[in-house]
Amino acid sequence: MNPTTAASPNATTDGQPSAQYDAFHAARARTGLVARLYAEAMGEDYPVEVAASSSCDWPLLGLLAARLRMRPGQVLVDAGCGTGGIGLWLARALDVRLNAFDLSPVATAQATARRAHFLGPATDRALFRVAELENTGLPDGCAHGLVCVDALGRAADRGSALRELSRVLAPGSRLVVTRALRRGADPAWHRQAEAAGLTQEHLDERPDEPAMWERLYRLWNAHADQLRRELGEAPAESMLREAQHKLPTLRGRRAVLLTLRRLPAAAVAPVEAEPVDRMARPGLQTGDRPAPGERTPQ
Repeated sequence: MNPTTAASPNATTDGQPSAQYDAFHAARARTGLVARLYAEAMGEDYPVEVAASSSCDWPLLGLLAARLRMRPGQVLVDAGCGTGGIGLWLARALDVRLNAFDLSPVATAQATARRAHFLGPATDRALFRVAELENTGLPDGCAHGLVCVDALGRAADRGSALRELSRVLAPGSRLVVTRALRRGADPAWHRQAEAAGLTQEHLDERPDEPAMWERLYRLWNAHADQLRRELGEAPAESMLREAQHKLPTLRGRRAVLLTLRRLPAAAVAPVEAEPVDRMARPGLQTGDRPAPGERTPQ
């Protein structure tokens, strides 16, 4: 679920940038309908315990764990963590500490409440806070691994967000991020990674991801009245607008998992950052649009 595909999170009645995300997470907590629709769309690949509002499935969780290559006791950062399921699952599986953040205070509060389920009495191994991708507030080099699942697409400037995430990575550590673009399009991530002092280590194709979103969006449309009743009018309409906007684009979509490694300081050559992938807030005029082809449902 990515409310920015339907309306800008800045365009809210209460003036809070996170209000639309807050409304969705609060509504989802009141009903099991959204989780049931995700489970139906993913089938056996749906990780029930994680319950993410993203394309996270069992194959992706396995790839995240394998590509991070972390050691017990190290620090994992989950950027755009939502309600925390992905980061908490990885923290338990890899025996690492978790420092996660999201734009939504409602989501981070729900994530904090889920710590004991995954970590038992060791809840102090996981910390959730409110922050933005472009301004994490984290110290330089504090992370030994970083994941960003279906969240980079909501950054106002993806290049700037990548540079910020690179800053918090310890030299030699890895950032594992989902990306998407139109098939045949020239990906912007090569230039962005270089500008951020990152080198591409792996590129894993996710060929089943577009079809999963198509099944999910069609389920949302089929259950439109029930979504309105159980979630409320505003969260349901945001989801339905997303489905309407995204469905026509999915057949030409390429989804990947990109593993980037931060180079040692001595190996980084100065690179002037290019504004190659600036994502406009919805509602801006032509000319302010993001780079074509890289929009990620969440």
